[in-house]
Amino acid sequence: MRHLIRGIALSLLLATLPLAAEAGVFVSVSIGPPALPVYVAPPMPAPGYFWTPGYWAYADAGYYWVPGTWVMAPAPGVLWTPGYWGWSGGAYLWHGGYWGPHVGFYGGINYGFGYGGAGFNGGAWQGGRYVANTTVINNTTIVNNTTINRTSFNGGTGGVVATPTAEQAHFAQEQHIPPSAEQQQHEVAASHDTTMRASYNHGSPSVAATAKPGVFYGKGVVAAHAPGAGGGGAPHPVAMHENITPHGIGGAQPGHPATTNHPTVGSPGHPAPASHPPAGAPHGAPPANAHPPQAQGHASEHASGEHAPHGGGDRGRR
Repeated sequence: MRHLIRGIALSLLLATLPLAAEAGVFVSVSIGPPALPVYVAPPMPAPGYFWTPGYWAYADAGYYWVPGTWVMAPAPGVLWTPGYWGWSGGAYLWHGGYWGPHVGFYGGINYGFGYGGAGFNGGAWQGGRYVANTTVINNTTIVNNTTINRTSFNGGTGGVVATPTAEQAHFAQEQHIPPSAEQQQHEVAASHDTTMRASYNHGSPSVAATAKPGVFYGKGVVAAHAPGAGGGGAPHPVAMHENITPHGIGGAQPGHPATTNHPTVGSPGHPAPASHPPAGAPHGAPPANAHPPQAQGHASEHASGEHAPHGGGDRGRR
């Protein structure tokens, strides 16, 4: 009965919200984003939080990193589908993330932390409460003999080869909830931070993940591991969040059916302590020899936040 009531409540909430287009394009850029940084998730701030992986966004100064972070779901029973960059019509287009009853298509990108490219096994709703699968999220095992694909875009030269399955196409037609206010503020705060720019950090941000949205210093801040050779699309053996080979990656046939993951969520484990940026981590304006990517982007307006930036810099236009 409890599950029935929760399902009805969720349906009523979703019915009052606009349909978020899974293929909604917010940014068009002429060059692809860098490879995904390698990092671990900081400890969960409190039970019930949902891990959202980091991603590359774009503003006037070029690509910048939006750190992975813990957030509360905006409604019971919803899951986060990350956004992704996809090649189409001669440009890289950003397809925004959303909350919904199921995890849909996110470009076949291996974001880690339960998002291996298809489906999701980073947690589940139990009795009206979200329980994170810390076995997956806090897995920092070194994979010595496995090549991990850190490619951050779908399609184009060197991009992930993946297309939505019939099931994912169906999920795209469901009622969705847009990113929460704290998620939007988190992205805006990252756009204001000079050290998040790819032209400054060269794909290895000093704040790759944070325990709280928009908080880029102090306890709960995690730096990226040393980046591997190559840019976006270059696989590299690294310490990775999980060892999952998703459908549709590495030359698999597009449209290969993906299996929906139904995780068995155990009791929360003991997460690895968060690492902190090294002493003397740069703050403020980038060095004179740093140049943003030469690309033209067109961004939509996003809600602004009041979080103080980790480093000084011009505000990015979204």
